Amino acid sequence: MTQEEPPVYPANMTEQRRSLRVPLIVEKLPCGDGRKTFFGYARNLSPGGLFIATVSPREPGEQFDLQVTLPASARFTLRCRCEVVWKRHFARGGKSEPGMGLRFLDLPRETAEALELWLRRLGSGSLP
Repeated sequence: MTQEEPPVYPANMTEQRRSLRVPLIVEKLPCGDGRKTFFGYARNLSPGGLFIATVSPREPGEQFDLQVTLPASARFTLRCRCEVVWKRHFARGGKSEPGMGLRFLDLPRETAEALELWLRRLGSGSLP
C-alpha cells in the first residue's frame, strides 16, 4: 500500500485565511442506525469549511452529513452536508496531524451568517 503525497500549500497560507480557526468536537450524523458517532476534532473552523483531525480520513470527493458541537456562546449547532477536499495521512515523526479538509455544501445562509458572526466575536475577544 502506497501512501499519498501530502498536499502542497503556499508558504503564506496562514495569511490567506480570513477567519479564525478554533478546535471543536465533530460528530458524524446518523446513517440509518439512528446513532451519532464521534468523527474527530475540528482543529480549524471557518464559514466555508473545517479541518478534522482524524487517523481515518475519508477520500477526497466523498460527501456526508456532520454535526459540529459549538460552545454554548454560539447558541446554535452546525449541521450540514460536506465534501472532503483533501486528506493527510498519519506520518511517523511528521509535523502535521492526520486528517481531512472539508467544504460545507448546504450550510443554510442563516447558519453561515451566525457562524461568521460568532467567529468574529470570538476573534475579537468579546466572548468568554
